[in-house]
Amino acid sequence: MSLLVVGLSHRSAPVSVLERAALSADAQIKLLQDTVAAEPAAEAAVLATCNRIELYADVDKFHAGVAELSTLLAQHSGVGLEELTPYLYVHYEDRAVHHFFSVACGLDSMVVGEGQILGQIKDALATAQELHTAGRLLNDLFQQALRVGKRAHSETGIDRAGQSLVTFGLEQLSSGAPADAWLKGKRALVIGAGSMSSLAAATLARAGVAELVVANRTFDRAERLAALLAEQYGQRPAEPDDVDVLARAVPMESVPDELTRADVVVSCTGATGLVLTADLVAEAVEGRTGAPAVERAADSGSDSDSVRSGLPPTSVGSEDGCPLDLSAVQGSAAQGSAVQGSAVQGASGFSVMGEAAVAGMDAATLEQHAAWVDNGTVDRREGRRTPEIDTDAVAALAAAAATLGRVPERRRPEPVAEVPRPLPVLSLLDLAMPRDIDAAVHRLLGVRLVDIESLAEASADAPMAADVDQVRRIVSDEVAAFDAAQRAAHITPTVVALRAMAADVVASEIARLDGRLPGLDDKQRGEITQTVRRVVDKLLHAPTVRVKQLAAEPGGAGYADALRTLFDLDAETVAAVSRADDDSRDHNSAALGGLDFGRENFDSNNFESAENRGRA
Repeated sequence: MSLLVVGLSHRSAPVSVLERAALSADAQIKLLQDTVAAEPAAEAAVLATCNRIELYADVDKFHAGVAELSTLLAQHSGVGLEELTPYLYVHYEDRAVHHFFSVACGLDSMVVGEGQILGQIKDALATAQELHTAGRLLNDLFQQALRVGKRAHSETGIDRAGQSLVTFGLEQLSSGAPADAWLKGKRALVIGAGSMSSLAAATLARAGVAELVVANRTFDRAERLAALLAEQYGQRPAEPDDVDVLARAVPMESVPDELTRADVVVSCTGATGLVLTADLVAEAVEGRTGAPAVERAADSGSDSDSVRSGLPPTSVGSEDGCPLDLSAVQGSAAQGSAVQGSAVQGASGFSVMGEAAVAGMDAATLEQHAAWVDNGTVDRREGRRTPEIDTDAVAALAAAAATLGRVPERRRPEPVAEVPRPLPVLSLLDLAMPRDIDAAVHRLLGVRLVDIESLAEASADAPMAADVDQVRRIVSDEVAAFDAAQRAAHITPTVVALRAMAADVVASEIARLDGRLPGLDDKQRGEITQTVRRVVDKLLHAPTVRVKQLAAEPGGAGYADALRTLFDLDAETVAAVSRADDDSRDHNSAALGGLDFGRENFDSNNFESAENRGRA
């Protein structure tokens, strides 16, 4: 086994790089074809989701394989190799198996424990089988990974460690409130009709949204999804807890109109450009509220100015004889510094004795200012003397200025008024990679946007469940079992070739006996033949069973070579047995319908199956 994986994910690369490196369906097909056409690789499969791109291959040379796979990823992703290389990771043989099984269990997902990755692995294997780029190694690997993932979810509480990306995103939109309670009664728009969009639609329907609209470029698929939603979650008034979802399909051209009615929008398409621009969302908000959409930055700035303009003047002390360049100091103060706990009001007044006044002053000027302050100036507005000045503190400032060349500037921030913000009238969840929704819409008042990048930030500090340790132990055990099975499988063609050779020897000797004893009847000939075969079987049984056991242990690959050498087995015969075994496995897979898990289909009888077909 020479399994190699080269890839990048949300753990190794920023979202901006993942977005640019995203592979379309056609690009994935071309990547697989070019990989198996390359010299180092015999098999290939691509696992491409919204937060990872991984190329798996069976290679005969490690260094050549890494170079070739990295180059192919760069070529087909459109990101230059030099730019892409710092974000790539490489796993080989056992480490590659361990990584893939961890991925299948959701340990490497953005939301730990999510089950959507199992559907993505099924899709990746189905594509590789359809293109005939997956051979024995990758078929075994992907099938085992699916079993490991299912085992982790059934035997542990890994599901409690995380949620599906859809549920996690909806909870981020609801600011941590229970998604079901927040969604109940809202109008929802789902853009796209693929696996992730179907999962989002099912989640929204279960939560009890009042209306669910599905928009897709292929209108037939939108209609089919809407019909399934209506069938599963439609008119069922018999039970008081049943939801009543009005699901309908619309063409993509109707999205601008639907935006003016929707409360929640989930978008996950395969588009290479933006589906919702900032201008389109702004128009939708204006159409819904009747007022132009305003950017938050401009709004917060005006509030800050109004708060600042209402503050009282803070000038204390006379300016007569002050050695400062008052115009320069006032101009500096007007930029927003706070003096001795008092706020500053432009150039209309400031404390000529505070730290802000002397900040940046050289040592000689500071000494002059200290002497002037020490004379005790009078505030002529009230006829009061200014507060006494701590000469020790001024001396310390002078010493600091002599050392640093200037007075260290220590300012207290101005008090900032909390400006209440209105609740969003439109909540957007973008689960596409590359993104469907312009990131600039987050600046619009009345709009809340959650996308892959913000989900990555929100999940970075999510607590890990105790069950994760148990899943890691499962992964380790399964890696060892897979490794042993692969080593044992490696010797199987040799054992089969040995038994075939023994059968040929038996047949040859029985034929020679017939020539020497032509008078034997059929019963006698049958007894002799059976006896010879039993003798050969008994002689071969113990060594063949033992060699399989030894081959499953670390370093056991050499036993196959020893067996071939001892019995002088032809290498081409062993290879022919291996090829015949692969053909038989492919035939059996086809007879069972293969592993085409219906990437375009949606099970109306088990709507939850969409969770295992996500594109996350």
